[in-house]
Amino acid sequence: MFEAIFTRRCAIVRHERGPMAAERCRYLIHLKERGLSKKTLYERAEYVFWVARRLKLTPDTHLSLNQINAVTKRWTCRRRPPHGRAKQSVWTREVFRIVARDWLRFMNRLIPPAPWSNPYAAFVQEFSDYMQNGRGLSERTIGNRCWFVRKFLDRIVKGGQKFSTLKLKHIDEVLAWQGSQGYTRIAVSSYARALRAFFKYCESRGWCRPGIATAIAGPRLYRDEGLPVGPLWSEVRKLLATTGTNRPVDIRDRAILILLATYGLRAGEVRTLQLDDLDWDQERIVVRRSKQHCAHVYPLVRSVSEAILRYLKEVRPRVSERTVFLTLVPPYRPLTNLWPVVGERLRKLGIVVPHPGPHCLRHACAARLLAKGFSLKEICDHLGHRSMETTRIYAKVDLLALRRVARFDLGGVL
Repeated sequence: MFEAIFTRRCAIVRHERGPMAAERCRYLIHLKERGLSKKTLYERAEYVFWVARRLKLTPDTHLSLNQINAVTKRWTCRRRPPHGRAKQSVWTREVFRIVARDWLRFMNRLIPPAPWSNPYAAFVQEFSDYMQNGRGLSERTIGNRCWFVRKFLDRIVKGGQKFSTLKLKHIDEVLAWQGSQGYTRIAVSSYARALRAFFKYCESRGWCRPGIATAIAGPRLYRDEGLPVGPLWSEVRKLLATTGTNRPVDIRDRAILILLATYGLRAGEVRTLQLDDLDWDQERIVVRRSKQHCAHVYPLVRSVSEAILRYLKEVRPRVSERTVFLTLVPPYRPLTNLWPVVGERLRKLGIVVPHPGPHCLRHACAARLLAKGFSLKEICDHLGHRSMETTRIYAKVDLLALRRVARFDLGGVL
């Protein structure tokens, strides 16, 4: 394998005689099978060579992430970094840590991190099971609430307090401290909501004093403070115009943007879209709703189908992965972040919206449908909202309709 990566004989000999040469060779073969380019294989081979030397592994050595981090902090690369971007030792050490972790995981020598240790960990686990099985909440909601609860319980344990003797003032102190650290009112309110749901469940189980949940109050949020604001439809057209090139990234991003803007999909619904969800014979697209745990079927609009077909034919790599949108460089894997696809392009165009991410196109889609005269029920069904109360907020941002109402002449009625 080393002969396929290096051309100089001295480099080949150095890697063959280095520590754990057989293990490093198997790792590089694994990376090649994943589709890494020769240049990337060269860089990874150099790093894994230094990892093997610095970690001083034996046939029975197993290391944890903390041990890898400790070695990384002591390590300073005296060689020139194997690629031009890594000209700072900080970046070089970070790559060293990532390669060490990946290589040890490949060899099954990475000790998994210890589970979250807290005397009340069982409470959080039972609360999580209840939200999933009893309430049917989404994984993201469950993860966010559990994160807030763990953060709260860690603070309680460090303070030497017992959960059964907690009072409302202890919770208020934590929420006030969060606000003093620069957290927004919305963030603190989310913290309070998570604690309220947790303590409500704890009260039902008899783990804490009754009455705490109903008394937990977060900061006041004004009803119209968080109105959904997206770009104008003319600005959405400008955004789509930036992808009118033959560059692979623009072809892929055009398919993503037109899905977000046409159907008002959430970012997660686009990221998890599968090839099997595209029914070309019936001209339909199946969207797996991340919140409702159901599937919605939409007609495959011609502009959407053309954009996706061009991406599939000209850009998408020929791999076994069934997720539609993948990275453009090996190792090919599903996209995990769509924010640059929207946010970076809006920034370059000088279009300013409060939250310039994929979700702003969902707001733009709803506002456009409302301006076209669609009813709130039709918009609710199109966006996949559970309740029309969620959709009703868009009526407040339809300024043109509000102006028509303000100009309505009541005549002699008043």
